Amino acid sequence: MKARVGVVQIARPKYPDKSPYHPSEGYPEYPFQGSISREPNLVYAGVRHLFLLLGFDLRHQGTSRWNPLGHIIEPGMTVVIKPNFVRSRHFEGKDPFAMITHPSVLRAVADYCWIALKGDGRIIIADAPNYDCDFGELRELTKLDAMCDFFSRFSGAKVEVLDLRNYWSKARHFPSMIRHLPGDPQGVVEVNLGKKSALYAHPHPERFYGAVYHRNEVISHHTGEKQEYEVSATVLNADVVISVPKMKVHKKVGVTLNTKGLVGTCTNKNFLVHYTLGSPSEGGDQYPEGLFTPVERALIKIERWMYDHLLATRKAALEYLHRSIYWLHGTFIKPLGIAVAKEKRLLDAGNWYGNDSAWRMAVDLLGVIWFSDRNGRLHDSPQRKLFSIVDGIIGGENNGPLVPDPKPVGILAGGDNFLAVDIVVTRLMGFDHQKIRQFCILNNSEFDLGLSGVEDIEVVSGDETLQRCLGDGANRYFAFRPHPGWVGHIEI
Repeated sequence: MKARVGVVQIARPKYPDKSPYHPSEGYPEYPFQGSISREPNLVYAGVRHLFLLLGFDLRHQGTSRWNPLGHIIEPGMTVVIKPNFVRSRHFEGKDPFAMITHPSVLRAVADYCWIALKGDGRIIIADAPNYDCDFGELRELTKLDAMCDFFSRFSGAKVEVLDLRNYWSKARHFPSMIRHLPGDPQGVVEVNLGKKSALYAHPHPERFYGAVYHRNEVISHHTGEKQEYEVSATVLNADVVISVPKMKVHKKVGVTLNTKGLVGTCTNKNFLVHYTLGSPSEGGDQYPEGLFTPVERALIKIERWMYDHLLATRKAALEYLHRSIYWLHGTFIKPLGIAVAKEKRLLDAGNWYGNDSAWRMAVDLLGVIWFSDRNGRLHDSPQRKLFSIVDGIIGGENNGPLVPDPKPVGILAGGDNFLAVDIVVTRLMGFDHQKIRQFCILNNSEFDLGLSGVEDIEVVSGDETLQRCLGDGANRYFAFRPHPGWVGHIEI
């Protein structure tokens, strides 16, 4: 049976402004008929149209009994809706919804989860954003509290919002700036993929670099048959996980969609291998061969030495020594031209097409979400129901995933198979999935992900051009600009 992916393009790539983002039409199945928005809500209509395209609950379409998510959600279940909430603001002052999932998409998804639960169950919107995301600011930006308050007025499933992180910091990971958080109320689970990990038998685990300065932590969890991830227990305890990622490019793996978005299920990001130190000739993928001049290369090596010996200690005194050295460099040495060029900095830290580490971590997480039970044990069969809707109303291009340029597209795409959805959306972005390493698992994976090739994917859309996307080897479709480190290497 083919993995079906639906693609909807709405008339205007615009989100509704007013929370809690009610639909602008009283659809027969809509359970809150007294709450209709006066402003057009094309997003809600688009989500609904996607379910129709995918042929969900054909028997009851057009009636008040229509339950499009009833094939995966039953009363009494716990449903986790996993958005991409990477940051609470765009650091270049651009539209933050080029970077994070818009709450109007979450509202539409939550409504159909609410219908399927029939008054009994839980709906949890949960994510572990980047360390520098101010979750209070995020809640204010997205107006999620108003959405939760709306559901609380009715008897039935309530909607909760969780920040799964155990700390955040306004800037960097400096020990003096860290603010501890409660974390996942259900705790965490360590999942060891062992030989099934795409990182297993990597030739240079001693060079791994994770999310933060203390490399010994990431190395200790990714050596030999120990290939561990710290995952949210809320996510692993869920009966259903609905991923709602952003349609945007990514500096380390090419694109951020479902697969890379699963980083947000991990409560300790330093279990995640981001890149391998050094150039390819040194066994690394930190930066391209020949990128830096000898002076720049020396500066990079000094910088990394300070990370390992000053910042990795997590001691405030050494942190301030590190800051002082940076101040001295910026004040007295950088003005002499002894610095790393800004455009080259964009490609450092594994931010280029030759990154051979981060994609392995991403596909490992795909195996975890599919096959790990709530205790962290791996199975051969799926352990929870999955569904995905990609928010491509406003996409993100160029310097993604953290400071992308807004890309008005008007696309919603979804289906039951995360990998199939990712491949279709990647193609619509104008990229060749065969040039992006995270998709090499189509032909080489320790897990049965339901696909052996693109021939196992069926695209359904009201637009015949979009429906033919996987068979069209020339159309650039929405022609996203890749991250600078990927330009010229992934385009169709």
